[in-house]
Amino acid sequence: MSDQDTALKRTPLYEFHVAHGAKMVPFAGYEMPVQYPLGVMKEHLHTRSAAGLFDVSHMGQVILTSGDGREAVARALETIVPVDVLGLKPNRQRYGIFTDETGGILDDLMIANTGDALFLVVNAACKAEDIAHMRAALPASVTVTEIVDRALLALQGPKAEEALARIAPQVADMKFMDSLRFDVDGVEWWVSRSGYTGEDGYEISVPAEIATQVAETLCAMEEVEPIGLGARDSLRLEAGLCLYGHDIDTSTSPVEGNIAWAIQKVRRTGGEREGGFPGADRILSELHNGAERKRVGLLPQGRAPMREGTPLFATPESQTPIGEITSGGFGPSVEGPIAMGYVPIAYSLDGTPVFAELRGKRLPVTVAPMPFRTSTYKR
Repeated sequence: MSDQDTALKRTPLYEFHVAHGAKMVPFAGYEMPVQYPLGVMKEHLHTRSAAGLFDVSHMGQVILTSGDGREAVARALETIVPVDVLGLKPNRQRYGIFTDETGGILDDLMIANTGDALFLVVNAACKAEDIAHMRAALPASVTVTEIVDRALLALQGPKAEEALARIAPQVADMKFMDSLRFDVDGVEWWVSRSGYTGEDGYEISVPAEIATQVAETLCAMEEVEPIGLGARDSLRLEAGLCLYGHDIDTSTSPVEGNIAWAIQKVRRTGGEREGGFPGADRILSELHNGAERKRVGLLPQGRAPMREGTPLFATPESQTPIGEITSGGFGPSVEGPIAMGYVPIAYSLDGTPVFAELRGKRLPVTVAPMPFRTSTYKR
């Protein structure tokens, strides 16, 4: 592999990040801002109290079209995702998952109905594989187009609407999971009211050449600060949201991953379009009978954060781990350590005590409901 192949990519907002004093780190093949001079803790709390601007341009933006119409595209996509795509109304989006033949999760994604096509947003680390998977699995009549000339920004927080509406008044009337396309000063914006923080907010796709202008305009507002990957991670952890490759992957099923809510009734046993997706036998069986383990929220009893890979035990004396933490850290809004991980079903009820091994000591942890902080989406 050449140096060129391994070189980190840059988003259209790279110069913006540098100009605003970001500390840049490698992430999913890109140079991304992990934090700004404000610092991770203050960035997190600012997003919770006002509005934070995130660069998510490293994620994959994909359009699915067909000469046979959007319904044909939706039916085709349903052969590789266990969600109701056909029933997705125009200008709405929903969370989805690509599954494999064993019932594992290849990636999670957002699916929007634009009226005549489907617009997908997939994870950065998986986008090449996702696009190849769709091109191989979907019929030749469906065209899979990666959008490479648009940036993607996320504006999150209780003052996100107030800030964005100064530029695009249309966003004030949007509800959670709406996905619209509209003109702003002669330029088409693609905007969804969604995000990855547990806060009200938006994801905004704009042409790459105006991304810096849009970011600077927003960050000039008193409510808005640029936010890096560090706070993005602690925000999504407080919201109980999965990070692909850590909390869910090909070794976890949607039922084990506690995201079975993403599989609508119409795709389940007895539904109008039951099954018909990779891994359906296992997933439908687990939906009916339950899985052997489950992703749960975890509250360490003490002040020490517990990170990914920390083993979990049934008792202080147990020799064999029963599970492990997949994401963990300090939750600035809840003012204490929080985590999530997998435990056997017998240990998955809220309030169940388990024990984590940290630096040779067994410390008590309590299974807890997620999110750790109530989400504030605009319904």
